Amino acid sequence: MGDVDAVVVGSGINGLVAAAELALAGWSVTLLERNRDIGGFIATEQRTLPGYLHDTYSSWHPLFVSGPAYAALAEPLRRHGLVYRNTEEWLTASVADDGRVSLAHRDPARTAEGFAHEADRDAYLAALRRLQRNLGPIGGLLSSEPRSPAFVRYATGLLRNGGRAGLEGWLRSVATSGRGYARAEFRGPEVDHLFAPWLLHAGLSPDHASGGFMMPLLAATLHGAGLPVVAGGAGRFLDAFRSLLGSLGVQVETGTHVERILLERGRATGVVAGGRVHRARRAVLAGVTPTALYGELLPREAVDQELRTEAAHFRYGRAAMQLHVALSGPLGWRDARLREIPLIHLSDGSGSTGIACAEAEAGLLPRRPTVVVGQQYLLDAGRVPEGAAALWLQLQEVPFLPLGDAAGELETAGGWEGELARGYADRVLDRIAAHAPDLQDKVLAVDIVTPAQLLAHNPNAQRGDPYGGSAELDQSYLWRPLPRSGRHATRVPGLWHLGASTHPGPGLGGGSGHIVATALTRRRPASLRGLRSRGPTP
Repeated sequence: MGDVDAVVVGSGINGLVAAAELALAGWSVTLLERNRDIGGFIATEQRTLPGYLHDTYSSWHPLFVSGPAYAALAEPLRRHGLVYRNTEEWLTASVADDGRVSLAHRDPARTAEGFAHEADRDAYLAALRRLQRNLGPIGGLLSSEPRSPAFVRYATGLLRNGGRAGLEGWLRSVATSGRGYARAEFRGPEVDHLFAPWLLHAGLSPDHASGGFMMPLLAATLHGAGLPVVAGGAGRFLDAFRSLLGSLGVQVETGTHVERILLERGRATGVVAGGRVHRARRAVLAGVTPTALYGELLPREAVDQELRTEAAHFRYGRAAMQLHVALSGPLGWRDARLREIPLIHLSDGSGSTGIACAEAEAGLLPRRPTVVVGQQYLLDAGRVPEGAAALWLQLQEVPFLPLGDAAGELETAGGWEGELARGYADRVLDRIAAHAPDLQDKVLAVDIVTPAQLLAHNPNAQRGDPYGGSAELDQSYLWRPLPRSGRHATRVPGLWHLGASTHPGPGLGGGSGHIVATALTRRRPASLRGLRSRGPTP
């Protein structure tokens, strides 16, 4: 095969972003994908009935449109057809078992008006203002290479903005759980009820550290960016990238399984895929898990035993599953306000969501799962036939290998094959029907994507974990992916690591792809430019 500047392994959001940004900077790029199509956990399919377009996996793009990858690629993606639909009104809601509803609006003040205690309204708005004042340093920390001068510079910015007490406050929030944060800062239940379930979308539970930092950050992101979905379905996002990459001359090869990374004199110089050699003059970018990178793709002698051991011990989080439901018409929610809400959580807040997470982590099917109910058709009506509706249901608290059912109702011995998936789907639908009693009369078809099917589609979803590894504190920030390799530049010269398993972690933001592309293309001092043909070193 002809040499190129960079070979990118994997075409998830981070691989797409890196390939596009490198190509825009003048690099020649080959992008390799094992599946028949690009996208990782991005796809739109008619999974139930003709005329119903379902986002099979991910759907919402607030992290992307508010991040640096979109800032770099927004204009070219728009030229190649990317269009978003969004709301300027009500965003999200949480519905408790007793029917209590908490609502969030694009306007923070209107959200706070729904809080029972005036002190909570003031505290919520004050937390958002504090975050806004520090958004530059915090955004920089999340979009720069850990253990780098830039990382230190942004941390210093937090110190400059708030002094020692302010910096320690941010550090304490990272060490605090979401449940602890809500208890400490608010008298009423509304903030916990609204945003504790959102921690699931960051791969956390209400009792994991970092929740105290993530809850206000998630709230601010939603207020600022809304809940954008791609017009015509998430698959159109891939169409725009496919067109952009084609215009830039990126060689995209699908159905191509990468078998190993080539090393010459200790440096990564390409990959072997499908029995063919793809050579890279400057860099190989691997969008895989640490388990795969250090246990499968690299030869044993490439790194030391301690690093290989750390990679072998990399932990994966809870599994997830998706349900897609075709409806004859919109649901008649008991609380009529929910009929206009794009994304709803069925949860009591930290209480029920924390229990469901604990049950799943113990290998049990939760009795009262947190149900993420997406009503994307409210923003993008063309996804369903006229007058119809559809639900995008996400369940982020399931075990990969069920050991039992916390409710004592379902037989788990056969795993997700057979009747278990359908039985658990019925439990989920029953939870929705408790708040929308006409559900069963309107269901036309149900499609189930099990944890095993997530893994079959994407090998990065080990044990059905769609977030590329546990996002607990000891496996995040400076320590993601590994304590001994907490950077995207690996110890192998010319080899870069990106994807959800790396900083800044999971989420449809393209953050690691942007970080790697920026590091590879930034201008260097004149004295170093002669070394560029040898490529970057860690």
